[in-house]
Amino acid sequence: MQFWEAIWKSILLGTVQGLTEFLPVSSSGHLSLLQRALGYSLEGGSMTFINIMLHFGTLIAVVIAFRKDIFALFRPPFRRLLMLAVATVPAGIVGFLFEDRIDALFAGERGVLWLSLCFGVTAVLLLACELVATRRKAVSPFGWRNAVPMGLIQAVAILPGVSRSGSTIAAGVISGGDVGESSKFSFLMSIPVILGSFVLGLKQAIFDEPQIVTSMGTAGIVGMLLGIAAAAVSGYVSIKLMLKLVAKANYKWFALYLLLLSLSSLWLNAAGIL
Repeated sequence: MQFWEAIWKSILLGTVQGLTEFLPVSSSGHLSLLQRALGYSLEGGSMTFINIMLHFGTLIAVVIAFRKDIFALFRPPFRRLLMLAVATVPAGIVGFLFEDRIDALFAGERGVLWLSLCFGVTAVLLLACELVATRRKAVSPFGWRNAVPMGLIQAVAILPGVSRSGSTIAAGVISGGDVGESSKFSFLMSIPVILGSFVLGLKQAIFDEPQIVTSMGTAGIVGMLLGIAAAAVSGYVSIKLMLKLVAKANYKWFALYLLLLSLSSLWLNAAGIL
């Protein structure tokens, strides 16, 4: 791959990652489709490492956007911090045990089929979320009854195509929580998950499989760094946009988009394009 080609493709991937990480449409699913369309090979450790680094860019965005809420976690009585820690456990366990298998499954020949199904699952969750949020008359204070199902569904959202933000917000709302509080907790939940993946990915690239980085070449490394920066900027924009949309609890257009994306992906795969 030529230098400038690697640069613009990396920036494009970073921008898409940032925009879709916090909007309820699945960043990992969009990255997988876009990488296929751009001619990348999804098999092997290099693409997984790049995806982890792009997610790190969105981690920068969420830390900047929610810095006050993050500092508040470390003030007594630490209730929200404890809920956050417990909610992170399911995703950590599933990721540790099955992430390699999941990556291989979605990178395989039937990867687009699985992506399409997962996009459909997210669409159903968003429609259910809007239905509950718009029809109920009262909400309960955010607590364990919301944090636990949000943590469980975040483990399912390791599957590309299942939106982490969309599914966790839906779980919080359906379990009786306020849309705004559920959204804020969902964004905070992304921090330990992304940070954990980043640390493990960095360890693998430096100590276990250094060829992952060395095989990227100068263009690949520079492109990855620019992609991280693009993900951070677009991720911050995405957060601000999502916070405005949350107040209206209007998710049906995202659901419609995901359904169309699911059907389009199936058609493009059947036509041999993806």
